Amino acid sequence: MIIAKFVRPLIRPFVEFFRLSAAGGIVLMISAALALILANIDWGPARYFPAIWSEHLRLTFFGVDLDESLLHWINDGLMAVFFLIVGLEIKREVTNGELSSMRQAALPLAGAIGGMVVPALLYVLLNRGTPTAGGWGIPMATDIAFALAVLQLLGPRIPLAVKLFLTALAIVDDLGAVMVIALFYTRELHLNYLYLGLGTWGVLLLFNWLGARSLWVYLPLGILLWYFTLESGVHATLAGVLLAVTIPGNIRYKRPELLAMIDERLTLLKDEFNSAEGDPATVAEELEYLSEAISSPAQKLEQRLHGVVAFGIIPLFAFANTSLALDASVFGELGSPLALGIILGLVVGKPLGVGAMAWGAVRLGWASLPKGVLWRHIWGAGMLSGIGFTMSLFITLLALGENSPGEAVAKLAILVASLVAGTAGYLLMRSTPKPIEAEEEDAKAEVATIVQSPGA
Repeated sequence: MIIAKFVRPLIRPFVEFFRLSAAGGIVLMISAALALILANIDWGPARYFPAIWSEHLRLTFFGVDLDESLLHWINDGLMAVFFLIVGLEIKREVTNGELSSMRQAALPLAGAIGGMVVPALLYVLLNRGTPTAGGWGIPMATDIAFALAVLQLLGPRIPLAVKLFLTALAIVDDLGAVMVIALFYTRELHLNYLYLGLGTWGVLLLFNWLGARSLWVYLPLGILLWYFTLESGVHATLAGVLLAVTIPGNIRYKRPELLAMIDERLTLLKDEFNSAEGDPATVAEELEYLSEAISSPAQKLEQRLHGVVAFGIIPLFAFANTSLALDASVFGELGSPLALGIILGLVVGKPLGVGAMAWGAVRLGWASLPKGVLWRHIWGAGMLSGIGFTMSLFITLLALGENSPGEAVAKLAILVASLVAGTAGYLLMRSTPKPIEAEEEDAKAEVATIVQSPGA
């Protein structure tokens, strides 16, 4: 029990990720609601709220002059940190997580592909030949924070495997969104800066190959990579994903060495803890040493940034980008091809694509349902993946342009669709009883992980 007590904080990063993301989703909801309220109050200081984001902030360093609005600093600057986290999560899942083997990845991968393709097709069918046809990427996205927040409300009735499935699906979804942004929403290229950015990325890859593990080697070059990407015309946030690729994701020790070292350190910890003269400071130092030993640079950076992103950057992005003045004219546009494409894409296309492709993968023998997971769970997860919000808002700005005629309509459609998808997903999951066998398996798996795992 003592070993479990000390090892628990050092392992099972998914649990920490899930809790942070779920809590961050609640903060995100509050931020969006507050922005909508302030944007629609014509009273006192609140009347100046939407105009705040047009104010400019100028930064000058080493002869480089950047003069952008606050909204651009949030969307092009701070959101690059969000995409860095996205890249680190993708890397973790591909190397050690749910996407590390084809058998494990098959189900969420199939669901994610269906959940991207079907909504895009529905949007294209409704918007073909219209000025808004280029917005097909808007309903492809999933907001993992919002989706996990809804699962958190459901408590232990949802098997851990369902949470893993939805997380892996959303991460593949994020990867698809990154590719869409890079390939289809880059309007103008400045080749000189593009070459400089690629050269900087090459240097970062070289440091990785040489075995450099200090984050102070990677982060300054990451800022330079962000600047070159910004000036090249490729959206600057993609620099975050490129940086994540280069940061080492492997731990310092090989598995046998790591097991021996953990066993030795935990024995010392147990002796120190049981000793009447044991020093709590020594216990804390040993735990810190263990944490450093079993964590890769990528994992350390993800842990340090996740709270900042979940409780700071994403809520600020939502606060700035949902300051939407709602009037009769905007609501009247909910029947337009743009709004219907987004709403049907997220509410109908997402669950249909996720469920149908997952069923096909299982039917063909490429994947299997995890123990304790029912098809109603898969359809419910597909419905929750229709909460597009953060990434959908982001793609809206790229696809339609800021202050474009369709921007307000698209934002309202995203809010409506996310609310409907979240509510429907919650009700569907709520009506699904969790099998007793699955509860027992989850409990056994948790105990085995805590006692046996050298690090996740």
